[in-house]
Amino acid sequence: MRRQPTIREVAAEAGVSVSTVSLALNVPTRVSQATRERVLAAVDTLGFVPKADAVARARRGVGRVGVIAPFTSYPTVARRLNGVLRAVGARPVEIVLFDQESAARSVSPLLGSLPVTGRLDGLIVISLPLEAEVADRLVTQRLPTVLVDVRHPGFDSVYTDDHLGGRLAAEHLLARGHRRFGFVGEAQRSGRYVSPSERRLAGFRAALADAGHPLGPGDVRLAAPGSGAAPAVPPATDLLTRADGRPTAVFAADDTLAAGVLRAARELGLSVPGELAVIGFDDGEAAETLALTTVRQPLAESGNAAMERLLHRLDRRKNGLDLAGSAAVREVELGLDLIVRATA
Repeated sequence: MRRQPTIREVAAEAGVSVSTVSLALNVPTRVSQATRERVLAAVDTLGFVPKADAVARARRGVGRVGVIAPFTSYPTVARRLNGVLRAVGARPVEIVLFDQESAARSVSPLLGSLPVTGRLDGLIVISLPLEAEVADRLVTQRLPTVLVDVRHPGFDSVYTDDHLGGRLAAEHLLARGHRRFGFVGEAQRSGRYVSPSERRLAGFRAALADAGHPLGPGDVRLAAPGSGAAPAVPPATDLLTRADGRPTAVFAADDTLAAGVLRAARELGLSVPGELAVIGFDDGEAAETLALTTVRQPLAESGNAAMERLLHRLDRRKNGLDLAGSAAVREVELGLDLIVRATA
């Protein structure tokens, strides 16, 4: 039987201390990217799996599925998680949550180290872009992975058409007779991927251009990533106080941003929808509370579909049918609906 490498051997291979190896695998934000990559390369070379985790998991007889998502920044993620848990039901599966503070960042160092820690049997990534090096590591380590709200070649995914969602918002506002438009989205911290906010803007802009009402650079404002509606208030206020004329309709990339637009309108004394129409995206709890017109995406259903697909892959692997991840990749597109309420 082949002897399993030790953490000391990994440290020697990487040229770092044992404690640095531990940090790189368990608290990756505590080490530099260069050090983390050196440790992960050594782990790959030696085939290291943390022994304590492997033994504990074997004793429990419970599958471990990681869910990594921006839980603390985006309230809609909780609905997706509810769908994940509903799909698990009574099955012997342990769900482990990993919080990434913002979908506006490149994917976190944490995700890069998860496949090699030996702690997970499967992974669901929600609303976070998958960069090439991380995707390669997931494939190399043969960790079954399903993506939600994002897509990447070679991975199962559950998604909606953000471009179409932007078009739905534009067509509704055009049908209501609006001719001056604005958009409030979330600023991105990485140019290495196209965010949902950018895709929704692209669809919105395309539909307006088709109708002869192009959206100019001055019609777009971006809020700093952060939790709650507050970050959207300053850019929305700036948009609604333009010297060359404010828009009469604003599409926000999500319901939280739309709440910031509504707050800015209230502080400026603008009536909604009389003087300003506002549309959001998601149809989360905020939309219901604010009577917000919004583009509804099936949040819980997406989590449910992702978990069902992952369980299918895990069952195949357990039965020796998919040891090399050979099952065909499946991409599931869920539909969108425009929900008309009081704001537009």
